[in-house]
Amino acid sequence: MRVLGVSAFYHDSAAALVEDGKITAAAQEERFTRRKHDSDYPANAIDYCLSAADISLGDVDFVAFYDKPFLKFERLLETYTAFAPRGFKSFSMAIPVWIKEKLFQKSMLIRKLNEQAPDYDWETRLLFAEHHQSHAASAFFPSPFENATVLTMDGVGEWATASVAQGAGNALAMTREIHWPHSLGLLYSAFTYYTGFRVNSGEYKVMGLAPYGEPKYRDLILDKLIDLKDDGSFRLNLDYFDYCTGLRMTNSRFDELFEGAARQPEELLTPKHMDLAASIQAVTEEVMLRLTRALAAESDSGNLCLAGGVALNCVANGKVLRDGAFKNIWVQPAAGDAGGALGAALTAYHGFQNQPRHLNGSIDAMAGSYLGPTYSQEDIERRLLAEGAKFNVVSESDLIDQVAGALANDHAIGWFQGRMEFGPRALGGRSILGDPRTPSMQKTLNLKVKYRESFRPFAPSVLREDVADWFDIDTDSPYMLMVADVASERQRKMTNDEEALFGIDKLNVARSDIPAVTHVDYSARIQTVHAETNPRYHALISAFKTRTGCPVLVNTSFNVRGEPIVCTPEDAFRCFMGTELDVLAVGNCILRKADQDPALKRDYKDAFELD
Repeated sequence: MRVLGVSAFYHDSAAALVEDGKITAAAQEERFTRRKHDSDYPANAIDYCLSAADISLGDVDFVAFYDKPFLKFERLLETYTAFAPRGFKSFSMAIPVWIKEKLFQKSMLIRKLNEQAPDYDWETRLLFAEHHQSHAASAFFPSPFENATVLTMDGVGEWATASVAQGAGNALAMTREIHWPHSLGLLYSAFTYYTGFRVNSGEYKVMGLAPYGEPKYRDLILDKLIDLKDDGSFRLNLDYFDYCTGLRMTNSRFDELFEGAARQPEELLTPKHMDLAASIQAVTEEVMLRLTRALAAESDSGNLCLAGGVALNCVANGKVLRDGAFKNIWVQPAAGDAGGALGAALTAYHGFQNQPRHLNGSIDAMAGSYLGPTYSQEDIERRLLAEGAKFNVVSESDLIDQVAGALANDHAIGWFQGRMEFGPRALGGRSILGDPRTPSMQKTLNLKVKYRESFRPFAPSVLREDVADWFDIDTDSPYMLMVADVASERQRKMTNDEEALFGIDKLNVARSDIPAVTHVDYSARIQTVHAETNPRYHALISAFKTRTGCPVLVNTSFNVRGEPIVCTPEDAFRCFMGTELDVLAVGNCILRKADQDPALKRDYKDAFELD
């Protein structure tokens, strides 16, 4: 049985294909259109998924959509009615869009799908899952657990903003929800907006900024903005927010509470913004800890699965892991709306069609999240030649040796290998790599390659077998969704003068043997690399370890600020020529910047809208 899952029309459109319970392919539309967070109908992602299985749309048994548009419209109408006459301007802008585009999404989907399969019985074979049901399915069914508690949290689905489910075998029962407008995701987004970052894309910047500040406003947030109960349930004080009916997240009362207007994008970051980030991060962690402790007290399995946008908060995930209320935690790597496409397909397969679920031992069913397009060596060479690239073709062993040598010589590397990752993290398929021992590498990659804010940290990729020797964690973290401290014996104690530095001034202080991946609080967002799921990347890190004694690399996504992660060899070459990367490895092709035609250099810094 084949099920195609689709998410679309809000943000991060995607498609995923499940065949007889196995995840065959999954990709976000943004990677093909080159428009970050593209929310349009995912025509390209659907075409990719079908081509990966060598089938046509007519060969698919069911198509499953990740939420229910009529329920969302119901929430919209009830919200505006409840707050009337407030919000008329927002209402007058939203309703025409809904009536024209969103209310009749079933008809729109059928029309789009009919273009590919006009004889298909869409009335009976187009299925709809609820939003948080899709999130929960994406978390539980690919997990390695036979039984688990499932927690999902995001901005809002139809009505739910958080949900709890219990998974057992091929069954997933939704047991409780927190409803709109009370939302931890929207509370975090309110501070994203107030600190000057873009909602639905800048939340990870707030998380990265938090360690530079102190949680000075934590108690104020808990006193004025959120009524948090011992079991982690909560209600927000809506007097301070404008997202229900307005055109912005916060209002003038919020400004008064925190003594100033919202920061403008690109405006200088101050200690206050860092303290605000630290405070909302602390509150988010407290909510997560109370919730998971209460759920663990009810659970017999000891297993927890997470999804929804809040599950991308790897700092909070790390705190939950170390808290130990649940013995085992698994997080869906595409935890946001893109992953809803996969969850919808799995809901249709296991839930609606009652098909069996087959576990494969201790490894999850995401195949390392390497579910996107791949390219043959012949195709890579043809595409690069068409771009005017100059390259050498080498054996795999020579590729590993040359790239490891370049890394050890402090070069920044574009690494394009195998299948593209599904989800927001580069995991060694579409990555920019560097030497973590180099104190200047973090700043160099931020300012000269990624063209992004200097405060943002980079993640380490570490061999799974060596992770406990370098970090305060000894469990799988293949999807870069757990944060842990650098091992104490690898840390470097700062001097009194260095300790006295404030905020971003701390950035240039080497705090460990691997300073380029050590955040200002000694933490790191860890990716464990496994030979079973990415043997070539594992071999590269192993070769680097042989040369240097260090089994760790800097790993950041292969893109510049505002650009989706590269998808094709052409994307990789253009990004290579538009940045100060030194070497590019695409398949078995090695490209060095010095060998390229200078006329092909691109002005990449301003090519994409800032995120």
